[in-house]
Amino acid sequence: MFRRTFWFSTGVAAGVWATTKVNRKIRQLTPESLAATAANKALETGHRLKDRAVGFALDVRDNMARREAELGEALGINADPELPAPRRYTAIENDRSNPKYVDDTTYSYNRNEDH
Repeated sequence: MFRRTFWFSTGVAAGVWATTKVNRKIRQLTPESLAATAANKALETGHRLKDRAVGFALDVRDNMARREAELGEALGINADPELPAPRRYTAIENDRSNPKYVDDTTYSYNRNEDH
């Protein structure tokens, strides 16, 4: 009698355990669950890539500054160069009283002459 009860309860426990395990796996394989899992993994991967990219950019910036300082020392370039003196004359003369481009041309801008 105890032997039958033992095996019956063992079978029931194994059935409950297997049913629970199968139901969990089925819930994991639903489209909603798969989409949520994929989205979570994509977010984790994105965060990891962002962290790596930021670290890489900071390393590049540090090495760039170090190399620029090395080249500046090797070439004898000052870190703070003096600014050039201001110009005495303007680069372009803005004399509008005598526009030469209108007097020197023979082309007419009147579109009504062509007709």
